[in-house]
Amino acid sequence: MGEAASPQRGSVGGERTAEKASMRFGVLQFPGSCDDRDALRACRQVGEARLVWHEDTELSDVDVVVVPGGFSYGDYLRPGAIARFAPAMEAVTRHSAAGRPVLGICNGFQVLCEAGLLPGALLPNDYLHFVCRQVELRVESTSTPFTSECRSGQQLSIPVKHGSGRYFVPPEELDRIEARGGVVLRYAPGHNPNGSAHDIAGVVNEQGNVMGLMPHPEHAVDPLTGSDDGLRILASLAAWAVRQDREPLSA
Repeated sequence: MGEAASPQRGSVGGERTAEKASMRFGVLQFPGSCDDRDALRACRQVGEARLVWHEDTELSDVDVVVVPGGFSYGDYLRPGAIARFAPAMEAVTRHSAAGRPVLGICNGFQVLCEAGLLPGALLPNDYLHFVCRQVELRVESTSTPFTSECRSGQQLSIPVKHGSGRYFVPPEELDRIEARGGVVLRYAPGHNPNGSAHDIAGVVNEQGNVMGLMPHPEHAVDPLTGSDDGLRILASLAAWAVRQDREPLSA
């Protein structure tokens, strides 16, 4: 099956010709990744996108790196512990140091934490069972490249599917994250599926250009599947790209 971009639909994906022409995503692909193709297709609804093999260290043509969900390297040792040593992650680190956005989804969130690009860790769900269901999220911050097209307090309906999604940081670090506005997405009341501290579903680093979230926006890009709210996040990144000067990337 080909991977041509899907037609634009709905109020989020439509009328984005200029943004689409300007946006370039790179979606990492590890052995064991299972959501890389879904992420690729979702990114192509708002821009150009290509897969980045785990041994590839060239990201100079990429605006945004997406570290997708799945079971990288079979989740041996612990989720993300091996993937963080992949050669591509060295390039991702340089990409983030240059101020370019990096989005980690589910296993990608775990990889970013293991790599030290985000604070904290993702622990086994509090009831020790895999969870797969639709949840409601609340947008806590719109001052990031990932949520600039959202409204503060807006609710997004996006699915989760994970066994180790309980976000944890020591209490003093958690206070610092909250104080600096590092919590971008929070589970709505009654929707925390894993016991994450403070109902945290997504956080950003101090610079605001690296975000990890456990819900899967790439699975919420078409109303026929229940929601296209995931496009809010991808459309925000497309809008960010349009606002940037088109200088050569240094990653």
